[in-house]
Amino acid sequence: MSSDVQPSLDAGLAALKQGDYRKAKTILESVATTEENSQAAVQAQIGLVVAYARTGDIQAAMSLSEILAQSHNLQVQQWAERSLAELLKRNRRNIASRNQEPDATGFVVFDDHVVEDISQSLQQPLSQSEHDNTGNNTVVTAEVVNTSSTSLSSASVNDTHDPSKVIRFTVPAKPLTIHWRQAGRAKNWQSPQKLNLIPLRLLSLGSFVALFWLLRELLVFTISTINNILVWLPFLEPLQFLYANPTNFLLVLILTLTALSPWLLDQILTEFYGMRHLPKDALDLHSQEGVRHLRRFCSSRGLQMPKLGVLPITAPLILTYGHIPRTTRIVVSQGLLQQLAEDEIAAIYVGQLAHVAHGDGAMMSLVLLVTIPIYKLYQQISQWGNRTQGQFFNFVYITVSSLVYGIWSLCTGTAIWLSQIRLYYADRFACDFTGNPNGLTRALLKISVGIATDIQKQEQTSWQLESLNIASPVGFQQSTTLGSLAPHISFDSLLMWDYLNPYRYWLTINNTHPLMGDRIQRLLKIARNWRIEPEFDIESQPPLRTSKQSFYMQIAPFLGIPCGLIFASVFALGWQILYALKILNLKWIYDDWNFVVGYILICYSICLLIRINPFFPELKNSANLQTEEHLANALDNPAAIPIDANGVCLSGKLIGRRGIGNSLGQDLILQTNIALIKLHHITWLGQPLNPQDFIGRQVNITGWLRRGATPWLDIQSLKTQNGKIINSPHPVWSTIVAVAAFAWGVAILLKGK
Repeated sequence: MSSDVQPSLDAGLAALKQGDYRKAKTILESVATTEENSQAAVQAQIGLVVAYARTGDIQAAMSLSEILAQSHNLQVQQWAERSLAELLKRNRRNIASRNQEPDATGFVVFDDHVVEDISQSLQQPLSQSEHDNTGNNTVVTAEVVNTSSTSLSSASVNDTHDPSKVIRFTVPAKPLTIHWRQAGRAKNWQSPQKLNLIPLRLLSLGSFVALFWLLRELLVFTISTINNILVWLPFLEPLQFLYANPTNFLLVLILTLTALSPWLLDQILTEFYGMRHLPKDALDLHSQEGVRHLRRFCSSRGLQMPKLGVLPITAPLILTYGHIPRTTRIVVSQGLLQQLAEDEIAAIYVGQLAHVAHGDGAMMSLVLLVTIPIYKLYQQISQWGNRTQGQFFNFVYITVSSLVYGIWSLCTGTAIWLSQIRLYYADRFACDFTGNPNGLTRALLKISVGIATDIQKQEQTSWQLESLNIASPVGFQQSTTLGSLAPHISFDSLLMWDYLNPYRYWLTINNTHPLMGDRIQRLLKIARNWRIEPEFDIESQPPLRTSKQSFYMQIAPFLGIPCGLIFASVFALGWQILYALKILNLKWIYDDWNFVVGYILICYSICLLIRINPFFPELKNSANLQTEEHLANALDNPAAIPIDANGVCLSGKLIGRRGIGNSLGQDLILQTNIALIKLHHITWLGQPLNPQDFIGRQVNITGWLRRGATPWLDIQSLKTQNGKIINSPHPVWSTIVAVAAFAWGVAILLKGK
């Protein structure tokens, strides 16, 4: 332990013993934040738990106790678990008060002998069994943000070579303030009407077929590529068994994986995500109502209680997997338990029970079982690439990791419509079961805020958020801007786009989750029908009437496909008539009907060229560009669509994943003073500098701010503080694609193939 840290630690502990808790907090927070030594850090954090409890900051004490409970030191773990149990009881009874006497609280009394014993045990080497249980060494960083109704904490788990598990604690300078109405719940409500589950069942079947077809095509492509390479190479022969039709084999494999999915996912989540069992007593400390609803649901259907798990993740997450009710598991993150109130936790858990009642869990379990290993492969390849030197090897790792990420995205995409629709069913089921649409409203919005806070604290989208996104109740893409803007703009205006824009459903066709505002508006409608005060004043009203011209311009490239089919049909009819009249004979050219593809490509290119100028208006006059002061107004316009772009010039910190894991620019975010804005950037091939190279730095970005289901900023230019400028050739690439498609289509028409 460094000589300058020990006096500070001793001074903090001495202040704690003397009852000067505020002074102790100041000193111990400094030690816990700056000290790398695990012994000093743990001593300071134990003292902080007591200091927070004595000063009435129960939420901060609970957050730090939960993290200390993950320690591999047995004494630290046991002390933290006892402390957490008492803190949860105090929090539930709401009897905490500032500067309460130690012997009156019933809290675990601070004892310097306990700290000394723990410090000695920390210096001892781990036993072999402890080494086996630790897996990868980790660093856990906890940050606590107090709001008006709860506390938001965020933790990141990253690989390190430190020989022990170090827990560091930091306190942000400026807390978020979000005011909730805390509207009540129904005391008597109508019996739930039986939901029509046919659309949900059809979507589950369609998702299975889509996933099976995609995996089959990928498998066929892979084995044919292997055999083609073997044929091309000298002295080698192709493998004959690879020429067999893989359909039956793949179908049996997928059905087997579906049957084994609960147990396989148990292993995956335990190994890679640190999942552990969540006793019902522990859940009862957070939400007695949640446990009551679980028992009522199971007893009414003659089922056993589902297995419960908890992830050591401070971003609020919850997911359900299992193919039948008997094998169902509900896994929640620590962040969700900490950030939501008792009735909100209960509403979220009942929403997960809806997937059991509706039978859509089997398909989502299969999707998770397929996509998580693919994502972990992408993550591993990226890590290998970050450790390599040399431009050629770097290019290889970028190519392979991007290919694997693309495959993961395609596999996830097979279930996006199911993911959207099943959440509408789950929301309705949760309301009917609990009579608490307002509690569910607050829960969904708090999850969104918690996800945005986690991204801000980690300065990137964590791999846990992205890889588990398809099964979570709230998507991280929508939460990025929505959750970060929540302290600055009222939810009433922030959610207007989601339920008033007439083209919102067309613009969410590729989203994994339904629009938050649309879900909230439905929940508030239920509250009004039950004659209870809604959480927000969002009135039911028809969508806005806007000009269709902008929307047609927005989807112009996609309109090229039906236009191409129409022109091809007219052409085919005309040439058949001319051939029948013996005026013109083109049948020898177009017998195979490939000309249809040519017409589609030509019409697509023309429509794309028509859209380029309206989509990328000139941004020459910097005086007309909007700044951060106008950001809120630009994003809460309910009639805007992406083509109605606002020219902006924004300054902020560029955050996102570093290295090869972000080679596609999929995690580029601008962190301004009031919001997180998703960035879109397309680079030149071989460009020496990219925005990813300046992650973590202050930048100035000029571009087009677009309002869609997920707001984003198309970069025109990015300027760093030292004057380096990166231009994004997005309009140029669009022109190149349009010209190439036109040339290809003309070639097909001229050659007939």
